[in-house]
Amino acid sequence: MQAITRRLGHQSLRPTASISSIKSICALSDHYYGGDHPRYGSTLASHKGMGHLVRKGTGGRSSVSGIIATVFGATGFLGRYLVQQLAKMGSQVLVPFRGSEDNPRHLKLMGDLGQIVPMKYDPRDENSIKAVMAKANVVINLIGREYETRNFSFEEVNHFMAEQLAVIAKEHGGIMRFIQVSCLGSSLTSPSRFLRAKAAGEEAVLKELPEATVMKPAVMIGTEDRIMNRWAHFAKKYSFLPLIGGGSTKIQPVYVVDVASAIVAALKDDGSSMGNVYELGGPEIYTVHELAELMYETIREWPRYVNVPLPVAKAIAMPREVLLKKVPFPLPNPDIFNLDQIHAFATDTVVSENALTFMDLGIVPHKLKGYPVEYLIQYRKGGPQFGSTVSEKVNPDSYP
Repeated sequence: MQAITRRLGHQSLRPTASISSIKSICALSDHYYGGDHPRYGSTLASHKGMGHLVRKGTGGRSSVSGIIATVFGATGFLGRYLVQQLAKMGSQVLVPFRGSEDNPRHLKLMGDLGQIVPMKYDPRDENSIKAVMAKANVVINLIGREYETRNFSFEEVNHFMAEQLAVIAKEHGGIMRFIQVSCLGSSLTSPSRFLRAKAAGEEAVLKELPEATVMKPAVMIGTEDRIMNRWAHFAKKYSFLPLIGGGSTKIQPVYVVDVASAIVAALKDDGSSMGNVYELGGPEIYTVHELAELMYETIREWPRYVNVPLPVAKAIAMPREVLLKKVPFPLPNPDIFNLDQIHAFATDTVVSENALTFMDLGIVPHKLKGYPVEYLIQYRKGGPQFGSTVSEKVNPDSYP
C-alpha cells in the first residue's frame, strides 16, 4: 500500500499534458518582475480603460473589480479617501509605506479581508518599488510634500520620485493605467519651489508615459486637512489669525472626497481620460479672508485677524529655511508661516478657463459650506452645540 501511495504521489508532481497545453495557450511565464527583468515599452496605449478586466459580484466590497492598484502615498490625507473608494468597489489595494507598521493600519478596515495589503518599501530603492508594483495593473502616485525636511527636498519628493515611478511602470509591461496627482497652480515659472517641482514631475511622467492621467487638485478641505485645521488650532491657541498679505489671494478649495471620486471615475471610464490633465477646483472661489470667515463661523468664535504684510511673513519664515540643513537636529515643521506656501499664496490659484474639470469626469463637486467643514465643530469651546450663527438663531416669538 505504501509503495502504491508513493507511486501516486510521484505521478501527481509531474506536469500533466493538460497543464502543459494550458501554459502553451495562455503563454504563462514562470518568471516574475524583478530587478533583472527585461525592459518593456509602455503598454498603456494598448489598454483603453479598464472595461476588459474580469469582474465578479454586484460591485460591493466583497466583489472583484479586476483592479489591483498600487497607491503610493496612500497613508496621507487624500490616500485614505481614495483607498476607501477603491476598496468599496472590490479592488485590491497595495499600500506601500516606509514608516511604522501602524501607519497603514487604519486602511485595512476599508476593504474586505485581504484586499488592503500594506507593503513596506524604500522610495530610494528601485528593487523595493518594483516589488510593490509587481502584481499591480494600476499605479496611482499621491506622493507630495509642501515643505522640506533634512532628508527629503522638494525636488526629490515631488519630481524625481514621480519620474522614477513612471520609468518603472513603463518597464513593468502590465500597467494599464498610471495616474499622477499634482497640484493646481503648478508651473515651471512659479515663485514656489513646491509648485515648480510638481510641474517638473508632471512633465517627467508624461514624457515617460504620454497616456498617463494627471490630476491637479486645488487646496483640499477635509477632516485631516492642512489649512483650516491649522487655522482653527492657531485661532483657539492665540485668539487671533494672521492674514498674510491681507488675505486677498483667490483660491478654489475642493472637498477631498470629490478628488478621490475623480480619480476613481478616471479609472472606470473607457480610456477617454488617458493622456489628459484635469484641474480639480471646487464650485466656489474664495479669497483667503473669506475662507477664514467660514472657519470662524463654523467654530463659532468672534473673528480676530492680524494683517501680516508679505515681506514680514517671509522674514518670519526665513530662519527655518536657512537653518534647516545647518543645525544637527530636525526643526519643527512649519504651519502658518511656511515660506514656500507664502510664495504660492502670493498669486491667485483658480481653475483655468479651458481646462478639463470635474464635469468632464461626470462629477458635481460639493460646496464647502455645510457637511465638508463640519469637522471644525471639534474646535467649539463649549461642545458641538455651543453658540449659534446668525442663520441658526431662533426668533423668541416662536417659542411655545
